[in-house]
Amino acid sequence: MSDRETLYNLLKQTFILLDDGDRRLFGHYDLSPTRYYALLHIMEKPGLSSSELSDRLLCDKSNVTRIVKGLENTDHIIRKPHETDGRTLRLYLTEKGKMVCSQISTAHEAYNELRLSCINEISQGNLLENLTILNESLQEELSQTAQPVNGYRLD
Repeated sequence: MSDRETLYNLLKQTFILLDDGDRRLFGHYDLSPTRYYALLHIMEKPGLSSSELSDRLLCDKSNVTRIVKGLENTDHIIRKPHETDGRTLRLYLTEKGKMVCSQISTAHEAYNELRLSCINEISQGNLLENLTILNESLQEELSQTAQPVNGYRLD
């Protein structure tokens, strides 16, 4: 296995472990990671449309519709008509949604401090720099028109 393949597998394993920890933490609040991040995006930008939320969550509109309905049914969010576009609904957190989102954000921050405490400051600086470069490169690659890679299409 090449070093690049080993690096890819380590990054994938890291994601899986972080995601599993997040699922367990958010589960204590009866939320999935996706529903928590939906709340977080709405908290950061009250009045967000479902389309904007879809872009931020990197999922299709039918998934966002299901997420929004679920959060609405549990009284975490409300939908209000757009002021000028009658076809669009804006998303807002309810008081319950604000409280839960704030509690989870505090718990998540503390949990991340614990999970990442094994990395010393020097290593963390290098990791931050290298992951930033990697993420920018991956974002650039995805934003370009899908080109075949070794005969496989990416779109």
